[in-house]
Amino acid sequence: MTTAPLPTAAPARPRLALFDLDHTLLPIDSDYEWGEFTQRIGWTDPQEFGRRNAEFYDHYQAGTLDVHDYVRFATEALRLRGAEEAAAANARFLREVVQPAIRQPALDLLRAHRDAGDLVLIITATNEFVTRPIAELLGVPELVAVELERGPDDWFTGEIRGIPSMREGKVQRMEQWLAARGLSWGAVHSTFYSDSMNDLPLLERVDVPVATNPDARLRAIAAQRGWRILDLFAGTP
Repeated sequence: MTTAPLPTAAPARPRLALFDLDHTLLPIDSDYEWGEFTQRIGWTDPQEFGRRNAEFYDHYQAGTLDVHDYVRFATEALRLRGAEEAAAANARFLREVVQPAIRQPALDLLRAHRDAGDLVLIITATNEFVTRPIAELLGVPELVAVELERGPDDWFTGEIRGIPSMREGKVQRMEQWLAARGLSWGAVHSTFYSDSMNDLPLLERVDVPVATNPDARLRAIAAQRGWRILDLFAGTP
């Protein structure tokens, strides 16, 4: 008599915890604040740069931002300064603007996912120059950000390399990230935290969408669809 083999359980899918950065893990917009910072250190004209920076930010909030135009504008000052001066300014920006803005609830949330064995990743529409040091500061080694093209001198040209990680581009960039690791959406269990309507395409794609500190439009959609709503910074200074 032969005995049929016992069924084996399917291996658990790897778990991904994806986070937007600005107004999700940070209570500030790091891209906008970097622009404001360049004014304070004398890199840009306060009135003209401030006006255009606010205008671009309004377009982002409305979902009408031309990201290519914005990146040319946002990187112009650092491109003119060169790598050494730009790196020093970035380090000062981290000390003076980013570190004071980090809140314990965000750190606790990241730690909870890491402790659960999840792979934590930040995916942001802000460029890599601004966000890579922030991701490192938050202890998140995996970053998908707007990548900046470099010229023959190995310095930024003002153009975007590849697909910008914004709106539908976040879904495409995540698919590229997964494919590079031999994975697909069906092979992982994914959670995504975001505050913005701009991230609706990725929120709709993951297994668990979490509207985090959501703007009014996203809050209404999350409530209608029964998504979790997390006010991460409620009650924190």
